[in-house]
Amino acid sequence: MTGRHPVLLTVVVPAYNAQDYLARALDPLRDAHGVEVLVIDDGSQDATAQIADAYAQAHPHRYRVIHQANAGHGGAINAGIAAARGTYLKVLDADDWLDGDALAATLALLTELDRSGGVDALFTDYVHERLGKSTKAMKFGSVFPAGRVFGWDEVDRFSRRQVLMMHAIIYRTELLRACGLRLPEHTFYVDNLFVLFPLGHVRTMAYLPVELYRYFIGRVDQSINASVMVRRADQQLRVNRLALGALPGADAVRSGVVPAGLYATLLHYLEAVCAVTSATLARGGTPEHLAARDDFWRTVRDEHPALYTRTRRSLMGASANLPGETGRRVTSLAYHVARRVVGFS
Repeated sequence: MTGRHPVLLTVVVPAYNAQDYLARALDPLRDAHGVEVLVIDDGSQDATAQIADAYAQAHPHRYRVIHQANAGHGGAINAGIAAARGTYLKVLDADDWLDGDALAATLALLTELDRSGGVDALFTDYVHERLGKSTKAMKFGSVFPAGRVFGWDEVDRFSRRQVLMMHAIIYRTELLRACGLRLPEHTFYVDNLFVLFPLGHVRTMAYLPVELYRYFIGRVDQSINASVMVRRADQQLRVNRLALGALPGADAVRSGVVPAGLYATLLHYLEAVCAVTSATLARGGTPEHLAARDDFWRTVRDEHPALYTRTRRSLMGASANLPGETGRRVTSLAYHVARRVVGFS
């Protein structure tokens, strides 16, 4: 708790037809001091609403529920940001969960930071909980200094496999509101926008090297399943085009308006996302998929030449755009590499 806010951290849980795993997400948060859990029942057709309501009735000091007509993942997050009471906000998908010990350490650091003015964002590590496979941790100790406030001038270079996904980020709630973040409704893959747009407004940060977020992947119906991604390639394209709007111009970097470390971080993230979308379209393989891929790269080349050059020269970017039958085979390999780098498999 803080003196300025009755709640330190709001955990927003977008939930649509999540009856089979919602309890796993909610249970570890029951005794988390200074936390409110805000479940957004996004028009579920199963018992999600009843499960969420039962938690709110049993623990009204901890859980709140908002029932709304289905608006998609982005619409649920929008509702959570609007209703949050916490100084800080974290999104937790209903099929994922937070580690209890890591959460306690995170709350302790947030409390300490908030006493001295707080930060715009806190980063933590996260773990891929892969169905039928071993776990894989994504760590950022080589990128960020640990346990103290820092700025972009102290951020080191990300490796190819270090991608700062939504799972690693806790934002100051007022920053999310002040930057005007409004995620598209009825659209998948909006996590990318939740990372990119607020990140461009972050100036003070901290990093805690604990494996807080457990990211569960491997279900056949997940939006990141390979066949599902191909079917929803149009939504990836939509999100990617919006995400490009988060990349500032080179003039803003040269003038110092945008810190160089921030620009490099945004560029790194967009490179990975663009490579995945390009490889997904190539894997789809229809004339429509390939035409959409070519049109997308023309947009990147014309509007963001630095990103275009960087991505097309990378192994992922180049191999995702090779022509011919041999190119298609290499592209298939590039697709799986790109998904692993971004953390989808």
